[in-house]
Amino acid sequence: MTQEAVLSSRIEGTQASFSDILEYEAAPKRIKNNYNDIEEVINYREALKYAEFELAKRPICLNLIREIHAILLKGVRGASKSRGEFRKIQNWIGPPGSTIKTASFVPPSPENLLIHLSNWEKYCHYDEKDRLVQLAIIHAQFEIIHPFLDGNGRVGRILIPLFLKEKELLKYPSLYISEFFEKNRKEYYRKLRSITEKGDWNNWIKYFLLGIIAQAETNTKRAKLVANLYEELKYTIQQVTKSRASIQIQDFLFSKIMFQTPDFTKESGLSKPHAARILKNLMEHDIVKIISPAKGRRPAIYGFSGLMEIIESEQAN
Repeated sequence: MTQEAVLSSRIEGTQASFSDILEYEAAPKRIKNNYNDIEEVINYREALKYAEFELAKRPICLNLIREIHAILLKGVRGASKSRGEFRKIQNWIGPPGSTIKTASFVPPSPENLLIHLSNWEKYCHYDEKDRLVQLAIIHAQFEIIHPFLDGNGRVGRILIPLFLKEKELLKYPSLYISEFFEKNRKEYYRKLRSITEKGDWNNWIKYFLLGIIAQAETNTKRAKLVANLYEELKYTIQQVTKSRASIQIQDFLFSKIMFQTPDFTKESGLSKPHAARILKNLMEHDIVKIISPAKGRRPAIYGFSGLMEIIESEQAN
């Protein structure tokens, strides 16, 4: 979920990495230069969590979409642009400095916006035979309607896993496709633009379905790597720590990739001296590494090397 938040936000120009988010959450009081970007990513993740929770009580609807938008833009850039409200003025899409006359695309007028959104909402609940094709159309239509002054792309991408969950194609809303879109960003925008310029829905749908397949394959590969790492480390951590808490230690590392010594001590249930010795042993065996060294009364930040390598190498591919 955090990776989805990072990559979806990156499509919109937010410069915060997966490691930035983990490091910030390990030590929130250490203000980073890109704090605003980090906050945008965290908002995205919170909006996704909120939407998943709400989906258990109600279907995808316009009210839920406004609520997602309000969380997404809380306290960050774009917050002053009618946060949580559909636009009441005309917007347009184009390069920086473009006007409505030079724009590459002009979405529906505010006077007709609710008509388009109402039709879009009805189609979300239509019993289409092919749900994935329906989802491709739903996502593109939302981007074309462009109902907000800011944050349309991120809201639209949040809706993808929610739709899959609502239609019971997934048990959990866990297929995040922003990674595919971010890797193919130019193609993503080009295919969307070809709909409005040429009415080319076929190529957009093909592209979207290929994205679903590619992302599902990537997620499967990543899940296998993580599962294999977990199994491989069972014996290693037990031997390195020589502690009855080895399973708790391993589970902690997989649940909190970056952490400080107090977190490790608390979750492992060990005394401070014992926890410090085990951390030292884990570092000596390259299981954890120091991300940010201790300074004065400020504890060091550690990272779980194996899991970080899987995530970072997968993001780079």
